[in-house]
Amino acid sequence: MGSGTLGRYYSVLGGEARARYLSTKEAKVAVDISAPTEELWEAHANALRVESEDGAVDMLELKTELARRLHSKCEICERRCRARRSEGEAGHCGVLEARVTSEFLHTGEEPDLVPSYTVFFAGCTFECVYCQNWEISTRPRSGVVIPPLEMAQMIERRAGASGGSGLRRDRSTGARNVNWVGGDPSSNLLYILQTLRECRANIPQVWNSNMYLSEESMTLLEGVVDVYLTDFKYGNDACASSLSNAPDYLRIVARNHLLGRAHAEMMIRHLVLPGHVECCTRPVLTWIASNLKDVKVNVMAQYRPEHMARAHPDISRRLRASEYEDAIGIAEDLGLELAD
Repeated sequence: MGSGTLGRYYSVLGGEARARYLSTKEAKVAVDISAPTEELWEAHANALRVESEDGAVDMLELKTELARRLHSKCEICERRCRARRSEGEAGHCGVLEARVTSEFLHTGEEPDLVPSYTVFFAGCTFECVYCQNWEISTRPRSGVVIPPLEMAQMIERRAGASGGSGLRRDRSTGARNVNWVGGDPSSNLLYILQTLRECRANIPQVWNSNMYLSEESMTLLEGVVDVYLTDFKYGNDACASSLSNAPDYLRIVARNHLLGRAHAEMMIRHLVLPGHVECCTRPVLTWIASNLKDVKVNVMAQYRPEHMARAHPDISRRLRASEYEDAIGIAEDLGLELAD
């Protein structure tokens, strides 16, 4: 029995509901897919408000085309570097094409999610000096290219699906979800949508992200993502800039958390950093308590001084037990529901 905060997710696992992307793929939109971008966005907005069974374009196809246009001028995340990725020009994240560094059935995530079919991408929109996955986040040309159709077939196998057009997971052996991560999955939004257009498995989609996406990208994820598994890292812009080179962090990430929760379920991770309980942990947890009280929160103690952290005195050590106890105390005082 799952937590009420992930009620719909558990309904999909139990076969009582459908993964959102499957319903989106069946929704029809009356629009010419070659129309100007402004017309496609207008059609997309109208389709989100009013259901329609008419039209030659399905909603997931429309989202994929809009993602292709965002991708071509690199406005996927809020850096909006506008690199011509379709012409071989890499943006800030360095990603030109989706490259998978690993994919496996993960049993180390939160209990609600495991076993989770986790797909790790190379590259990231952040530059965290303490990155725990720096081997892949800083090497966008690592990994391998897996065509969307092949990736979709891999998902179906991992879901324990067999036969028919409305494939469902085998609850005894299959993955509970597809967990798109990195690095960060944002740079690979187009690829993920292309993959889901080929996929038939009734399996929830988990967006495991730093939530630095552009508002347009968040709009495209509506009706696709079932659970946002987010990182809410910092309680102020100064720490975000100095440790992750993420300007205007709070405005962007707070906005995207509200947008994500408005159209899907959510679980928030907060990694407690040494020396940052008061400047980051307390304000982050306070914001969550004020804005997203129904969301489960994982206050994490796994910090290690990886990558370039030793060059930053404030985070060059491991977390003290007392700091983690203080963080948990703050969460409990605020009445947050903590992940197991």
